[in-house]
Amino acid sequence: MAKQAKAGQQKKKRHGKYDWQFWAIIALPLLYAFIFAYIPMGGILMAFKDYSIRKGILGSPWVGLKYFRQFLTSTSSVTVIRNTLILGVYSLVVNFPLPILLAVLVNELYHQKFKKFVQFISYAPYFISTVVLVGMMMQMMDLRTGVINRIIVMLGGTAVNFFGDPGIFRSLYVWSGLWQTIGYSSIIYIAALSGVSMELKEAAVVDGASRLQRIIHVDLPSILPTITIMLIFACGGIVSIGFDKVFLMQNSMNAGVSEVISTFVYKVGLVNSDFGFSTAAGLFQSLVSFALLLLVNWIAKKVTETSLW
Repeated sequence: MAKQAKAGQQKKKRHGKYDWQFWAIIALPLLYAFIFAYIPMGGILMAFKDYSIRKGILGSPWVGLKYFRQFLTSTSSVTVIRNTLILGVYSLVVNFPLPILLAVLVNELYHQKFKKFVQFISYAPYFISTVVLVGMMMQMMDLRTGVINRIIVMLGGTAVNFFGDPGIFRSLYVWSGLWQTIGYSSIIYIAALSGVSMELKEAAVVDGASRLQRIIHVDLPSILPTITIMLIFACGGIVSIGFDKVFLMQNSMNAGVSEVISTFVYKVGLVNSDFGFSTAAGLFQSLVSFALLLLVNWIAKKVTETSLW
């Protein structure tokens, strides 16, 4: 017992000696998260106050749920919420299953050089910045000089105003996003497929299963937990449409379908200086995202027994 106690004390002393290195490593990330993620959370009080810069957050008069009622009942806000939900669901339907399909196809490639080439081609667009991507799209789809419209005219068609047609905006946003992110999004599924049991695959081959049958009955069930977790995150982000790409693609002609909560918050808060109303809209978006995350996580736990917690 004495030897065990002495060994425990030495181990504790040895661990304590290196604790400072551990804290030194995580100090900056913790400080960054505290300054830029937790301290700004105090600003949500503006959603419940008639905020005045002169009076400050604490000195501004309390208005309760006034801005939330205003956001949920005004005609423009209802349109913004509808646009956000449509664009979010459209993005989920397209951008969630196709990276899984790409991962399965890449995993089935046996020629290593061709496999690496496919991966490189699909990953590369992810590293193009959003500003550059939208600029490329504008140049290629220009009504008069764009290469795509020139090809359409050469084939006997009529030039299309891609960025000015409200009916095209959502598809343009979603499918260009798929082109940019499909390769990067497939990485986690490719990694999961690499861990599929070879014994199961060999047993399926012995039983006479075709390649498609092996994918359906061996590969996909094996990575189902990974798919479920990613689906939970994706559903939680349905209403969290990014600001930058939508704002860059937006103009007066497509504003009726391109105005989403993030751009609405920017225009109301920073352009019109209505900080309380814009904070309420942003907080509403965050609460809906959190509620969706909880709901989908609960459903996933009941159906598949896989969840975040």
